[in-house]
Amino acid sequence: MRAHGRIALVGSGEYLPVMQEFEATLLEAGKTKKYVQLPTAAGRESTSRLEYWREIGADQAARIGAEQIFLPIFNREDAMRDDLAAQVDGAGLIYLSGGDPHYLASTLMGTPVWEAIERNWRAGSSLAGCSAGAMALGPDIPNFRKMKEPGSAGLNILPHIRTIPHYNKFFGWIPDAAAQLFLKAPAHITVTGIDEDTAIWSDDLSKWHVTGKGAVHLLTGENVGKFSHLSTFSFGKS
Repeated sequence: MRAHGRIALVGSGEYLPVMQEFEATLLEAGKTKKYVQLPTAAGRESTSRLEYWREIGADQAARIGAEQIFLPIFNREDAMRDDLAAQVDGAGLIYLSGGDPHYLASTLMGTPVWEAIERNWRAGSSLAGCSAGAMALGPDIPNFRKMKEPGSAGLNILPHIRTIPHYNKFFGWIPDAAAQLFLKAPAHITVTGIDEDTAIWSDDLSKWHVTGKGAVHLLTGENVGKFSHLSTFSFGKS
């Protein structure tokens, strides 16, 4: 019996048709039709942008025959609410979507909502993070926008993985010096680039599977290399 549910890290494309089939498989692995969506990483964005996340999440839920539970957790006060935390229970899939990874981790860490997410994942719910959501699930988040400032702690569900989402475009958006910051990770952490419209998933945190249009790039660690759709890999020692 597994000690936790399926987990997935996604480079981009949450709630969009390109990830429809993949999200359906995550929901199926979680064994219920309850699709819990947290827009927390975008919590400081405009009302219209937050409504966008709700709408595309609803569209995806309808396409895959799921029950959408859109949790309006936009700040730490929201994340402290027991009534919102209770709505996570029994999820087939819990999804952390994009935005600001630092804000996402600091907002959820040590709250009833995060406790409910972790508890349900350990009980068998699938857990996925896309872009900021993927970054926040690791041990740390480098501050690539303000390189002279320290990074911030992640949610540490995956203490051995530092994710770079949008990998095929990411380094075109930031200075070379910031790119090098990402690669300066402790030896036990594998820096992992995930292209857009691409994901990795695992049931045991040992064997990982690649799905999507792009590739996954292990940039540090024992198994440095590029892995494409339907290939598998491990992160080596952690």
